[in-house]
Amino acid sequence: MAETLATVIFYAFALVTIGSAVMVIASKNPVHSVFFLILAFFSSAGLFVLIGAEYIAMTLVIVYVGAVAVLFLFVVMMLDINFAELRQGFLKYLPMGALTAGLVLFMLLFAYYVSLQSLAGLMSPRHPMPSAEDVTNTHAIGKLIYTYYLYPFQLAGVILLVAMIGAIVLTLRARVGVRKQSVGAQLARTREQSMAIIKVKSGEGL
Repeated sequence: MAETLATVIFYAFALVTIGSAVMVIASKNPVHSVFFLILAFFSSAGLFVLIGAEYIAMTLVIVYVGAVAVLFLFVVMMLDINFAELRQGFLKYLPMGALTAGLVLFMLLFAYYVSLQSLAGLMSPRHPMPSAEDVTNTHAIGKLIYTYYLYPFQLAGVILLVAMIGAIVLTLRARVGVRKQSVGAQLARTREQSMAIIKVKSGEGL
């Protein structure tokens, strides 16, 4: 009975995830697309909970739903979007997008077919996850990330840092007539440049 209920819940979450992901692309209103994206994140978190990865599920909800999706929603609501121009751009890149999606789907199906023909998909991983009885899910993920996959994890962090710096540099513009704070110039000021002693005679003003 429990296995049947878990299977029903799994397929329910899976159908909601796929349907909401399709509606993210097919929806004509960008605000509705963001709401469908949030629904896809929630249903994906439910799938992670079903497989025992509750840490990833909570991270998905906190980071993507609580930060990224809300940021998308505010940006879309504040932008003045021309829906007619947006639809024209969608139709312009539709053939290339359909071709790319077809190639990705073909590669996924081919990889799935190859895994069924051999035992490669059934082989145990090189560094398997510890059993749930020994350690918690969060401890197991941390042990894998900071031991076996330490260098890829650090490399991913460096790539994200470079991407963040690049985005800041690309959007940083020098505007004429706007006074900006220069920390280096402030620190380089001498005492003579910072203050001046003026002697005022008694009974006279400045």
